Amino acid sequence: MARIACIDLFCGAGGLTRGLLDAGIRVVRGVDIDGTAKETYERNNPGAEFVQADIRDIPLDDITDGVDRRGGLLLAGCTPCQPFSRHAPKGVDDERRSLIGCVGALVEGTLPDYVLVENVPGFRENNPYRTAFLETLHRCGYHMDEQVVDAKDYGVPQTRRRYVLLASRSGPISVPEGGARPRTVRDAIQGFPRIGAGPNDSPEVKNHVSPGLSDRLLERIRLTPRDGGSRRNTPRKLWTGCHLNHTGHTDTYGRMRWDAPAPTLTCRCTSLSNGRFGHPEQHRAISVREAAAIQSFGNGYVFCSHMSRNAAHIGNAVPPLMAKALGKAIVRHAAA
Repeated sequence: MARIACIDLFCGAGGLTRGLLDAGIRVVRGVDIDGTAKETYERNNPGAEFVQADIRDIPLDDITDGVDRRGGLLLAGCTPCQPFSRHAPKGVDDERRSLIGCVGALVEGTLPDYVLVENVPGFRENNPYRTAFLETLHRCGYHMDEQVVDAKDYGVPQTRRRYVLLASRSGPISVPEGGARPRTVRDAIQGFPRIGAGPNDSPEVKNHVSPGLSDRLLERIRLTPRDGGSRRNTPRKLWTGCHLNHTGHTDTYGRMRWDAPAPTLTCRCTSLSNGRFGHPEQHRAISVREAAAIQSFGNGYVFCSHMSRNAAHIGNAVPPLMAKALGKAIVRHAAA
């Protein structure tokens, strides 16, 4: 029996592609504007071609060219989440909000058997672009289900709430419920070799490198209690000026907890100043490899760009374990 084929729009470094491949879906092509992801994507996902292109400009035929649809076609469109994040600047009309309309146009032009969309929960709130996209799906005869789920319920060692939509042209389909055993930071990263901050990565483990720290940052992390301490536990003389009279953003400069899921990783997930991204006990931020493990990438998934770009690729990814669960739901639906 022919397998479902997939085109992964906004594929990045391949988190969604990797999970769909693991679920038995044949990902033919990934499309993304960010060419720095190409080597990582193709190295780790054999058989899937990376096409560097702006979805607003690429011809429809270039996206679907040569795709064998006999087993069905899945079009995945996980548009950038930053415009819908609660941290997005208020009152700014980010043009990336309209990219879901481009996905809708591709759905109309190709009529895939299945559609998958993932984004932050804010995508669902007061979003006329989402409303127009749903109207397109209705007009094209799709059944659909929308849910806000948490990646930790699919075995990802991270609290990561996400909006998910699955749509099918061949009958009702449901976003699968999670039920996996909760996994923790300890489960994900305890086995990696000890390293320090800076360009002294472990020779045994690819991508196991953490950014260097200034003397002030190094002093701050040394004085931050292990296993969940925050910047509020350090002397006020080490606080940045913006924190002296501000009670928010308490996760910045904090350490992760060993026996809890990690907080949501972002595109700056190896930076102490951008969240609770400190190692639970070592005096540094988490490494690129540890961030990848927390996103549920396998240890053999090698990131091929420079350190900060690798971190962005990881933080922006759909966790592969979550993607695998979504892919399996589509495979089961196709076989029913």
